[in-house]
Amino acid sequence: MDMRPCSVAGMFYPAEPRHLEQLLETFFQKKAPGIDARGIVSPHAGYVYSGETGACAFSTIPPDFDGTFLVVGPSHRGYTTCASAVPWETPLGIVDVDKALVDALGLDIDEAAHENEHSIEVQMPFIKYRFPRARIAPILMGDQSYRAATSLAEQVLRAVERTERNVRIVASSDFSHYVPDGVARRQDLAAIDALATLDIPEFYRRLRESGATVCGYGPIATMCTACRTLGATRGELLRYTTSGDVTGDFDQVVGYAAIAVV
Repeated sequence: MDMRPCSVAGMFYPAEPRHLEQLLETFFQKKAPGIDARGIVSPHAGYVYSGETGACAFSTIPPDFDGTFLVVGPSHRGYTTCASAVPWETPLGIVDVDKALVDALGLDIDEAAHENEHSIEVQMPFIKYRFPRARIAPILMGDQSYRAATSLAEQVLRAVERTERNVRIVASSDFSHYVPDGVARRQDLAAIDALATLDIPEFYRRLRESGATVCGYGPIATMCTACRTLGATRGELLRYTTSGDVTGDFDQVVGYAAIAVV
């Protein structure tokens, strides 16, 4: 495979380039928060539900950033942790892969595992639109345990040191799934509060205690752990919404958060 083609264009986000560009322009119209994040948490639902929240997260990175985005997304289909080493297609053009950084990660390359997985793909139009010169290192995460997240963070750090790349790390994750709005907000905000001090053991403890169905907790832990070593000291919740804010149905919602790690 020479390129990873779009698989959810026309479903999760517009397939028509001009329509997609106009939508992203609308999302990014709000003033950036004035911080330069080392890492972010961005949701991966359909743009009608979470696109503005995703743009809020990406807006914490200066638009002239031309380094590499390490994008870590959860595998919804049970694949083991692996990387992609080919460019990714978006309706706005191709996002080039940073092959040297991907190679330095030392992960298995499994393009088939990435084929129909939306957790990373949904981030790509944001990157292509706002950071047209940036490259990517896509990582699909299978085992999301604390030990696995710590190990993956170490691999990321070694690869960054070896290649001397300027990186930003994107953790792709939605939060609570299909619970009442009040439950989602209570569970999610309690877990997110642990990220204020980048306390990842506490983050895992709160997830276990509450039963919050956060699908990308491993990518979040990986990103926070790596960013802390790179000098970050805190996580800042920028925006929290649920699908109920769009649909008006607050009985069964999915939560979305934009978090910057600085």
